[in-house]
Amino acid sequence: MCGRAGGCNRNGRDPGWMAARRNELTISHGGNLFAIAKERGWDWREMLDLSASINPLGPAPGVRPAVEEALERISHYPAQMPGELEQTLAAQWGISPSQVMAGGGATELLHFVARAGWTGPAALVTPVWSEFYRAFPHALRVPLDEPEKWPQRGLLVISQPVNPSGLEVPVGVLRRAIAGREGPVLIDESFIEFTRLESAVWWTGQHPNLLVLRSLSKFHALPGLRIGALAGSKEWMERLARRREPWQVSTLAEAAAVAAVRDLDHAEATRQLVETERAWMVEQLADLPGLELSPGVANFLFAATTRPAQEICDWFLERKIILRNCTRLPGVSGEAIRFAIRTRAENERFAAAAREYFCGD
Repeated sequence: MCGRAGGCNRNGRDPGWMAARRNELTISHGGNLFAIAKERGWDWREMLDLSASINPLGPAPGVRPAVEEALERISHYPAQMPGELEQTLAAQWGISPSQVMAGGGATELLHFVARAGWTGPAALVTPVWSEFYRAFPHALRVPLDEPEKWPQRGLLVISQPVNPSGLEVPVGVLRRAIAGREGPVLIDESFIEFTRLESAVWWTGQHPNLLVLRSLSKFHALPGLRIGALAGSKEWMERLARRREPWQVSTLAEAAAVAAVRDLDHAEATRQLVETERAWMVEQLADLPGLELSPGVANFLFAATTRPAQEICDWFLERKIILRNCTRLPGVSGEAIRFAIRTRAENERFAAAAREYFCGD
């Protein structure tokens, strides 16, 4: 290890959030492994993609045979609505199947809500997943650490845990935001299954203004199949169902998701691995100069840095390691990066490169 230096605003708040200009934000995503490999002429198998935070254990063991069995049915239309998956999720979450809507990934469901469910005023509690800025381009941006300033009318979007900082939003803050509002609340829980946090899915029966967005891609390692789910009050789900287009979930995606969701042993093994490896990674990187980690609870780590984030990402890319540049995202102060927690061998590869970069001078 080398000595610690530098500091950061741990809550990730951007002091200039009120003056942020919407047209200055460029929406970008992680997970560009194949495009980068093709551009560089590299074998993608030799690369370490830490820009997308996917289950390091991969899909549950039952996913592949479920997909292979479903191949016999791909010459026929699937059900217009993926009822088996919605029933499976509802049973696991302890809510009615009528309160669940599966879709072609969290992105598809988010844009469906923005297109067909809510076209009024909206506010984004920043930081938040970058796709929300595309879905709600005119939304007000409000800081996470000042809930007293969150508007009481219109749609309010909050992420739990926060993306990209990985911070936990106190349950009391979430409950007060839901109970005290005249408009709907949409909570993005795309990474919550990697944590031990209480899910707002269980509150949907109590609050008619609540929607909860879930990604089945990340925790269940199915991003290539595009699968996600939305949970909400019966009032909201009935409203959305009336405008829902059919056949948003393919036969293979539903079969894979059902098998993945039902494997509770794989889910628990994933959480234990992430907890162990996150703690190990924090220990390895804690004293690197110019790098300060946030106390995240997800399967990724967010770090403020005194060096240009683009320079860091470029240096690691030359070593076939892909990081996420978080600089200039609303709610992020200064230069910052994010990287996924993976298996021990993959984490050792990243940690060794990080020591070389940050301690090399």
